[in-house]
Amino acid sequence: RSNPYQANLLRDGVRRYLQLPADQTVLILHAKVAQKSYGNEKRFFCPPPCVYLSGLGWKLKQEQIKARDLGEAGFRVCGYMGLDSMGSSLMETQKLSFEEQPDAKGFSCAKALYISDTDKRKHFRLVLKLFFSNGQEIGTFHSKLIKVISKPSQKKQSLKNTDLCISSGSKVSLFNRLRSQTVSTRYLSVEGGAFIASARQWAAFTLHLADEHCTRSEFPLREGYIRYGSVVQLVCTATGVTLPPLIIRKVMKQYAMLDVDEPISQLHKCAFQFQGSDRMYLCLSTEKVIQFQASPCPKEANRELLNDGSCWTIISTETVEYTFSESLACVREPVSPVPLIAALQLTGGGDVAMLEVQGEYFHAHLKVWFGDVEAETMYRSPKSLVCVVPDVSAFGSDWRWLRYPITVPLLLMRDDGLIYSSSFTFTYTPEQSCIPGQQVLSDVPQDSDKLLDSIHQEFTRTNFHLFMQT
Repeated sequence: RSNPYQANLLRDGVRRYLQLPADQTVLILHAKVAQKSYGNEKRFFCPPPCVYLSGLGWKLKQEQIKARDLGEAGFRVCGYMGLDSMGSSLMETQKLSFEEQPDAKGFSCAKALYISDTDKRKHFRLVLKLFFSNGQEIGTFHSKLIKVISKPSQKKQSLKNTDLCISSGSKVSLFNRLRSQTVSTRYLSVEGGAFIASARQWAAFTLHLADEHCTRSEFPLREGYIRYGSVVQLVCTATGVTLPPLIIRKVMKQYAMLDVDEPISQLHKCAFQFQGSDRMYLCLSTEKVIQFQASPCPKEANRELLNDGSCWTIISTETVEYTFSESLACVREPVSPVPLIAALQLTGGGDVAMLEVQGEYFHAHLKVWFGDVEAETMYRSPKSLVCVVPDVSAFGSDWRWLRYPITVPLLLMRDDGLIYSSSFTFTYTPEQSCIPGQQVLSDVPQDSDKLLDSIHQEFTRTNFHLFMQT
């Protein structure tokens, strides 16, 4: 643990941070699979990997750099993105320039990345290096694993090959490419609360397998892999905007196949029929998203003829988010590696409760904090930290009178004061049945030392609840 003087300073700083989190967030969006390029061709990753910068901390950093007389030019964020084994040469990576969006987020995308057939790997990661334009390095950030495929599967997909199947509740991107021309690619996106077809930005949508009798306002979700002919719901992960229930259809040579029920595979062509409609399909027209009425096929009743704008390519996507705050530190070193918490595992109870924090990118210079209370932390591996759960009394003298659960956020802090927030919280839940007949706070006798001892024992026999905020 930190020495007492340093611990008090840090605790005051963490309290200020919790009241006004000055976070800097780096969000990377990318496809889950990438098609390999052969020979001299370049199959650029589609949709292109995107990076978003958000959080109050970026603005505070800007003001800090301006105060050092470096001006606006010194603050601009730039970066490079490439594949994880391409070496350190910046010539092998794509330069990123960030532009500010109306929602104050910085945005950039890498449109010209590809993987050649000389690279024999089956999986890889993207590497993002960020800098301020004055040359100061911000850090290095990795994507999630991306699977390499040679081309979209033409065979009927088997559920044994789950890597290429798309499950209910997973995130997907949809794009349309007229006459197979790269320059005509449009991505389904959301802007101003409405669905649009964008040539620049793409949105990730959660694809839910819904009940066949669902309505737009209320739909029970189902688990399992998505199959053609299923009723699905597309929900924008960033805005929550939702399309009406849709029936997903397989597309072959611009026909919607009405009798196919095989599992959907990555980079398949598909169409989305509005449930209960008369052959109406989700369609794009330039940058607008409209409804298109398909024509029945006179020779084959199980087919309907679509136009180009109604044929979409579907691909699974991944999101990885790195959040840090320099509000307590004068950081001279890069903020990376930024730890990511994936799960919590509690063992023991009372005075000997131990919490294992599981995830990625951990190192020996990290401490776990329960709200504004530092925990005794032990480094186990890059994927595991173990800490002693602080007694609830560490949160102040008022704990003695509490009769309800206490929930505190979980933070990680580097030795130099750099804070890494998380979406996990920790809840202390007292046993309500320990003191029969004691219902309200005002009934507590002032001189009841025995009662105080009981409450203390109650908290040290705590039931702990771990959960992730959504």
